[in-house]
Amino acid sequence: MPVYVTLCRGPIFHSAQFSFQGIWRCFPVPWRSSVFQALQNSCFREKSSTPKGILPNVGFCDEAAKEPDSTLDKLFSPEQQASILQVLNTATTKDLEAFKLLRGRKSVHIVEHREKFGPFPNLESLMAVPSFQYKTAVRVCNSILCPETGRKTRKPQENQLLGKLIKPDVGLERIKAVSSIVSIVFGTRRIAWAHVDRKLAVLDWQHSDYWKAMSKTYPSSVYLEEISSIISKMPKADFYVLEKTGLSIQNSTLFPILLHFHITEAMLYALLNGTFTQDGQHQVLSMNRNAVGKHFELMIGDTRTSGKDLVKQFLSESVLRERPRVFFPTDKVVRYRQLLATDTHRIEELYDSLLQAVAFYELAVIGTEPWCVR
Repeated sequence: MPVYVTLCRGPIFHSAQFSFQGIWRCFPVPWRSSVFQALQNSCFREKSSTPKGILPNVGFCDEAAKEPDSTLDKLFSPEQQASILQVLNTATTKDLEAFKLLRGRKSVHIVEHREKFGPFPNLESLMAVPSFQYKTAVRVCNSILCPETGRKTRKPQENQLLGKLIKPDVGLERIKAVSSIVSIVFGTRRIAWAHVDRKLAVLDWQHSDYWKAMSKTYPSSVYLEEISSIISKMPKADFYVLEKTGLSIQNSTLFPILLHFHITEAMLYALLNGTFTQDGQHQVLSMNRNAVGKHFELMIGDTRTSGKDLVKQFLSESVLRERPRVFFPTDKVVRYRQLLATDTHRIEELYDSLLQAVAFYELAVIGTEPWCVR
């Protein structure tokens, strides 16, 4: 005689097989464990009362009898179950969010369910938490037993932060192995560069005035001639780091300046990446201007202030301190000081080229300073 189960909207019966998932969703989440046990017991009693030689109906009872074979508790040893339950029953929402798979609403749902129904008696009870299905629960239990180590989580985070600071991606290994860089900052009237090694010693630091971009329209050949002559004065280095400005293309009044910057940047990329076509390795990088400003606390809102005073401080410390932040050659300190003292046009590109070089090493290479990119 077939067994009728009245759930939700009247009798649910199929001659061959019940829809287990359809029935299961009818029950409120907290009731499922008790209802599951009751249906399972009913199935076992029905099976035991079947006369010999007559096969029982293949349906919901058979599926329910097989379900315990895939329960969470049978996937883990008693010691593992105890470890998982210790976390689920004692961890705060913040503690649970330390596990990657429990970030967001899942950790909140666990704590709320625990406060409402008490501690989890077993791993199977985790299935009663909203948004937890069987596969999700298994992955969560595994992540609690084998959390990602600090080294594994730190590397992707470091790469991600580095990607916000420097473009294109050349690999963390190449960045860490750098010996010297030429930091280049260009404006509408001049290009400045600072050649700095990994000990933060200034090997060369100067600028070159060139055309006033807004006076007239220049053909590409003029850009090529002017920039090529400036590059010929620059020393060789592992990387050439260009300042990436944050001018918005939405402001139409800035379009001529933005176009000038893009043309100059493209010329520098093409001329300095001398071996790119042979090995495909970038030697020219772009560095976020505002990230450098945040590193040196030069930002007021979205505006970056002058770094002249900070550069003057670096020069003074190079003479007065045994271990200054930046090392200047003693034979050039006087000339650099005179340059800053007689600067009536505020050579911001010169200051910024040095600050960019220092920030590159401190943020990406040496790693002694906290990341300031947001």
